[in-house]
Amino acid sequence: MRKIFSKWIDRYFSDEEALFLFLLLAGGLLVILFLGQPLAPVIASVILAFLMQGVVDWLQRRGVAHLLAVSAVFVLFIGFLSAFLVFVLPIIWQQMVNLFNEAPRMVSEVQNLLLVLPERYPELISETQVREIISAAATELSRLGQWVLTFSLNSITSIITLLIYLILVPILVFFFLKDGRKLISGWTAFLPEKRQMMTRVWHEMDVQIANYVRGKSIEILIVGGVSYITFALFGLNYAALLALLVGFSVVIPYIGATLATLPVFLIGLFQWGWGNDLMYLMIAYAVIQALDGNVLVPLLFSEAVNLHPVSIIVAVLIFGSLWGFWGIFFAIPLATLVKAIVNAWPRVAEELDAPAEEGRG
Repeated sequence: MRKIFSKWIDRYFSDEEALFLFLLLAGGLLVILFLGQPLAPVIASVILAFLMQGVVDWLQRRGVAHLLAVSAVFVLFIGFLSAFLVFVLPIIWQQMVNLFNEAPRMVSEVQNLLLVLPERYPELISETQVREIISAAATELSRLGQWVLTFSLNSITSIITLLIYLILVPILVFFFLKDGRKLISGWTAFLPEKRQMMTRVWHEMDVQIANYVRGKSIEILIVGGVSYITFALFGLNYAALLALLVGFSVVIPYIGATLATLPVFLIGLFQWGWGNDLMYLMIAYAVIQALDGNVLVPLLFSEAVNLHPVSIIVAVLIFGSLWGFWGIFFAIPLATLVKAIVNAWPRVAEELDAPAEEGRG
């Protein structure tokens, strides 16, 4: 066993660059796991700066000075953030409060509907099963109420944390945009001079990650915006809240749209009942999802992600459990990074014993 393990180590870690990259990745993972929360403003700022760096580069290619391009993009970022905080966030918050206040009435209607099922379909479901479903739902609603109460009690801490983010993140974003390349050069100075594998992985991932992250952000804005306009035209209750949910559902491949469909359908059902309005709403929602998958995604993502659907779902589950929303958002780039590292990892060819050839000699 020891000999097999020794051969495995020699095959995959005999190259000093491979060993250094392994230690670098392990160290980065430990930093995120144990210092992810205190470093959250820095991580969020790096992500936002990365999203906006493409616009800065685009302006510079057209003759705009670096500092002027950074300042223009930063002003746009502050304007967008201010508009979201002043106009969008209060509407979403108010609709969340209204939905929570109306939840008991919705639950009562669902109970009445479920209690009718044993009478109509006794061979499919019994009254005991319906009572168990209602009891489980009541337990979950009670837990949700406790969470809301705890959240309100901790609101002062949450407000202070939000204020810190609102001050620190814009400042960090500006400096990352302004001095990002200098900071990268400073960090790469500590890397080994021989780093062909790291350079290969970096070049393979740079374009793909940039394409994915910026494309996914644009997709969230477009799908969320079009959904809000559609829901508002139909007069659907909680249009902003549902549009936000539909917009962020595109982050989760394959199952995000399915998860977002249920609340849209239920809100429409509670508001209008079974009828033409609900049918037209779901047809419009299906059109939005079809256009997103067949038109918007091919336009935004020029670099194909060569990953099997099973690999993508596993990546979403693993990285989502580790880092929550950001883990889900970056699941596909992280899975692609893992694949690029595996493909580029140096391997020492095994020397195969050839007793037959030795016998012939």
